[in-house]
Amino acid sequence: MYHKILVAVDKSEMSQYVFEHSVFLAKAANAEIMLLHVLSPLEDPYISPVFTQPDTIYPSVPTMPMDSYIQEWEELKKQRLDWLQSLTETAINAGVKTKFTQSLGDAGKIICEVARNGLADLIIIGRRGRTGISEFLLGSVSNYVLHHAPCSMLIVQGRIPTTM
Repeated sequence: MYHKILVAVDKSEMSQYVFEHSVFLAKAANAEIMLLHVLSPLEDPYISPVFTQPDTIYPSVPTMPMDSYIQEWEELKKQRLDWLQSLTETAINAGVKTKFTQSLGDAGKIICEVARNGLADLIIIGRRGRTGISEFLLGSVSNYVLHHAPCSMLIVQGRIPTTM
């Protein structure tokens, strides 16, 4: 049924839940997992390049020297690779063949591209439950992937905030 499962993870609360679902399903299907983490410098909680602009453009925003910004960015990339390695070891110890990769860019587009190039049978991704204006302004990676994925998807639902 499924042989290659692409699992999109980030450092949100949902990631551990998505990861656990993927390991369970991969083990049951005797499939392999490819863990994917996408870094985007334009999304929270990543370091924003806006803070590297000179004081003359943004006088009220504190500046950060470019080399300091680059150093923090490299440290973030290393931390996330270490985290992916830890998840990979956990899945392997559970008996699931697992690889990982990290990319930089637009998460939705990269997830679809990696699935297409890696010939994934299934994409597992989390959904935070954004709705309305927050989904419109912040976008929805799961919604983009749903409409552009080259294969089947499993969307693991996060908590939907109650509005009462």
